[in-house]
Amino acid sequence: MQLFNKPMPARQTLRVLARLLSYPGTALRAHLPELRRALAGEAALSEMRMVELDALIELLARRPALDVEADYVELFDRGRSTSLHLFEHVHGDSRERGPAMIDLAQTYEKAGLYLAQGEMPDYLPVALEFTSTQPPREAREFLAEMAHILNAIFAALQQRRSPYASVLGALLELAGETVQSVKVVPDEAIDDIWQEPPAFDGCSSRGQAGPGQPQPIHMVRKPRPVQGAAA
Repeated sequence: MQLFNKPMPARQTLRVLARLLSYPGTALRAHLPELRRALAGEAALSEMRMVELDALIELLARRPALDVEADYVELFDRGRSTSLHLFEHVHGDSRERGPAMIDLAQTYEKAGLYLAQGEMPDYLPVALEFTSTQPPREAREFLAEMAHILNAIFAALQQRRSPYASVLGALLELAGETVQSVKVVPDEAIDDIWQEPPAFDGCSSRGQAGPGQPQPIHMVRKPRPVQGAAA
């Protein structure tokens, strides 16, 4: 993402938080000491949050790379409750998601930010990059608009005892919001979501009836042949 706006007081902190929520590949882990220094230098967060974030950074630095990466994928890519795609929590798979994506991308472009190929505008690290370019008041208001989603992700991460919850807690702190109790809906197992129907048993898959269940009948009106048309 290209950035053209002037920085804001918590710019470095927001960008560090965006990085910490990104895939923990080799490049990210190589810059963990710099991320830690940036957080300490700006001192935009409470001491408690700083201690929590420092523990997360230490964990990412010390654990084996394959374990860190596998845990990230399992946490953020295999369940809706912890998804970092904001509109997953608002629109799900509904038709409203597409127009919302376009509107958000246009908001970024008006501020001089243009997404790289493959970047999704509702991906939280991308939204934080945008927020980091805004003046303090606008940045806080933008974060506050997302507070209900941030709270939901925070609750889901806490339920899983994930140290990544500290990043969401820090974002709520920057937004001037308090952490609220949110009921976490259990994620459906990914294997159940993508399960294919067994062959020749009545197509018992999502949205279809299974063996022994009434099978839906779809009536299709057959057009009448036009008189005089060739057979």
